[in-house]
Amino acid sequence: MAQGPAPLAARLAEIREVNRFIPERALPMLLQIEKEARAGSVEDKGELLALLCGAYHGLGQIEKALAACEELIAFGRASNSNAALAKGLVRKAYIKYAQNELALSHDLIWEAERLANTTNDIELRVRVGVNASEAFSEDGNFPRALEKMQATLMYAKEHGNAIQQVIVLNSLANLYALMREFDKGFEALAEATEVAAKADSPGRMAQLKSTEYALAVSTGQMQRALKAQLAALELERSIGAESLVAYSLINLSDCYLKMRDFRNATVYAVQAIAAAEALNDKSALATARINLGQAYLATGRLAEGKASFDAGLAEYEQNGNKPELQAVLLEYGQALEHAGDYAAAVKAYHRERTLSDELFEKRRQKAMLELQEKYDADKKQRQIELLERENQVKSAEIDNRRLQQRIWALLIVVFALVSVIVGLLYRKVRHANAQLHEKNQELKQQSVRDPLTGLYNRRHFQDFMRTHQQTEKRGAGTSGDDMVSALFLMDVDHFKHINDTYGHGAGDAVLIKIAASLREILRETDMIVRWGGEEFLAFLPAIPRSGLDEVARRLLTGIAETRIDYQDMTLSAQVSIGFAPYPLAPAGKPLPWERAVNLVDMALYMAKGHGRNRAYGVRGFAGFAQTSMEEIEQNLEQAWRAGFVDMSIVTAGWQELRAAG
Repeated sequence: MAQGPAPLAARLAEIREVNRFIPERALPMLLQIEKEARAGSVEDKGELLALLCGAYHGLGQIEKALAACEELIAFGRASNSNAALAKGLVRKAYIKYAQNELALSHDLIWEAERLANTTNDIELRVRVGVNASEAFSEDGNFPRALEKMQATLMYAKEHGNAIQQVIVLNSLANLYALMREFDKGFEALAEATEVAAKADSPGRMAQLKSTEYALAVSTGQMQRALKAQLAALELERSIGAESLVAYSLINLSDCYLKMRDFRNATVYAVQAIAAAEALNDKSALATARINLGQAYLATGRLAEGKASFDAGLAEYEQNGNKPELQAVLLEYGQALEHAGDYAAAVKAYHRERTLSDELFEKRRQKAMLELQEKYDADKKQRQIELLERENQVKSAEIDNRRLQQRIWALLIVVFALVSVIVGLLYRKVRHANAQLHEKNQELKQQSVRDPLTGLYNRRHFQDFMRTHQQTEKRGAGTSGDDMVSALFLMDVDHFKHINDTYGHGAGDAVLIKIAASLREILRETDMIVRWGGEEFLAFLPAIPRSGLDEVARRLLTGIAETRIDYQDMTLSAQVSIGFAPYPLAPAGKPLPWERAVNLVDMALYMAKGHGRNRAYGVRGFAGFAQTSMEEIEQNLEQAWRAGFVDMSIVTAGWQELRAAG
């Protein structure tokens, strides 16, 4: 006897797992039962719309995906179905996350979690619990993320099936990796692998192999990482999961780059580009092109490498993902530097530094807004307290009038009581005003100081330079040497490596210690500024022109000898420096301070490009009949080598003076 079709809910559940890995196969299956599901129960229609949204999103059809999400959200509200509404909010959050709208994505996830927890939908509650944990980790709140993930895992073990347990354990392993607790990450991965083997799901097993790849790379186990990713690729191809195949190919090209096997890195990067183009996945395409560009540059194919890198960078710029773009620009500069193209490397570093400064300024503005909000809240509370006191005074005055009307004999006592109350209130008001003045001074001080290092910030330096009138003082030195001001711009070498290896806490410790060293090395009259993320600027008034190189040497040596205690480790750091006297006056015409700082910045990047842990100083200019200041600013190194710029080179151990390149 022939069996009829399975219940609609069972068929939707089967399509859900296919949709996770092979949306191109799931979409026709959904369209085939769409009419039936739309006419079915609230639960079935809600699940259909959620799966349609996921399928369209997986295939890069964002407009259709958003339309399905909005229809599902409206349907959930109209039918009073918290489950349907939560599914719509979650799917919309996925799309907003892919569009780099993290704040909106997190708000949608947390609202979906609140709604999902009012339902009995186990699959929905597990999925939203994992998403909520991931949102907390993306906000940097790892304790809250871990608490949420562990609660979701306990719920999945009590109520869910094997697949749901694998989902949570895999996400837990990734969370431990972000927390740099790799041993716990491998433990969660081993448990997930054991459960996945019982579930017989090649797609989930492939996902776990990709997680193993990430953990192995993070712990330096490159052979294990390579083996895991190759296994994931084989599983993905066996089930036709083309979207996963594209990212596995990217991971393999990246793995071979780390292993310096540039031939295989090129092979897999080319395959990844083809796979991403077939899927119209712009994010994957950008990453694959970056990997191919690195492989080409490493093998001396400079033109092809630059072209591939530039194509990938253009995609990152279009997406607006500035933190990721900053990291890629840093990789680009390092790759160009290793390839020997120092001029292009300096340009890449300069772009990265400009972007870093922009991001740093946004973070500073956010901190200032938060501080202002706190101050406004305190001010409002003080106003409330003052109103309460005024009410108390008015009540006391009314009582006093009544007493005056009833008992004239007590008039003197009443006036004395009023005088005491007024005196107390006057003292309280004076105290409140003093506190307000103190808070205003504190806020003013915080507005010109960097909160981490206590140094002046860029805003204070800019305000100072706008009003600063610089004149050279001649004949003030002991030997008739010219007295000038000077600009020194310093950048911590390999700071990203410190953060990646020891964590951002170690990076903060390095910046704090270097700031302290600068205070010791320089004079009390010198202005020291935290210029950017890991950049410091010093403005030295009234120093002999001949003493600039010695100051640079002291800075290089003093910082290199500084020992930084962090947890149970002792770290060290070095800096590269660009410097110049101020004002700089080519052809007798002083440059604005902004252009002087820009030249010092270019000298700093020459120091970076020529080996780091050294200082390059601009001493003067020559030959303006054959060049111009604009041409020098286009390429300082070329101008130096052509003899138009007089520079000095200083290292921690020796000094070389050059009149021309």
